[in-house]
Amino acid sequence: MACTTNDVVTALRAAAATVAEHRVELIDLDRPIGDADHGENMHRGFTALTAALDGTVPETPGAVLKLVATTLISKVGGAAGPLYGTAFLRAATAVGQAPELDTAAVVAALRAGLDGVVARGKAEVGDATMVDALARAVEAAEAAKNDGVAAVLTAAADAADEGANSTIPLVARKGRASYLGERSIGHLDPGARSTALLLRAFAEAR
Repeated sequence: MACTTNDVVTALRAAAATVAEHRVELIDLDRPIGDADHGENMHRGFTALTAALDGTVPETPGAVLKLVATTLISKVGGAAGPLYGTAFLRAATAVGQAPELDTAAVVAALRAGLDGVVARGKAEVGDATMVDALARAVEAAEAAKNDGVAAVLTAAADAADEGANSTIPLVARKGRASYLGERSIGHLDPGARSTALLLRAFAEAR
């Protein structure tokens, strides 16, 4: 079943609720290796997004994704704002003006989002960043592309969880955590965790 504009909005509202629920967790993850602001920044961005959606909902899924991008870029501080903003902007471009998103479009949006994050942040798998979660998610989504949107999103969420957890034993090579060198080992990357949380919210939104 294809995703309508309302489905996309519902998923984003679920994501905002998830970010609010996990705000303190994300702050705590960021404290030993960053500025301890990831949770607060993400919460501020998604609170602003919810307010925007309470106003006028754009007509197409792509237009909604573009609204997400502009909101997060303007409201989320640190590295997360530009990275997530770029991801959603690339996703919006990928789906264009389609009135609904079929499975292929959802997979293409995820792939475009990953490509945007990599282009913006220059991180690779193994650098202990959100790319570790998102790259695995995209790979799993592409493998499930013949099984429908729900299966694609669930596969992406499951893989993102694994990818986020894979950052724990890694030496961070990008972002503020990289300044710690080997002392970054043993920490779950907060950006990878928030990526996994968002994808799980998208998969479970009803």
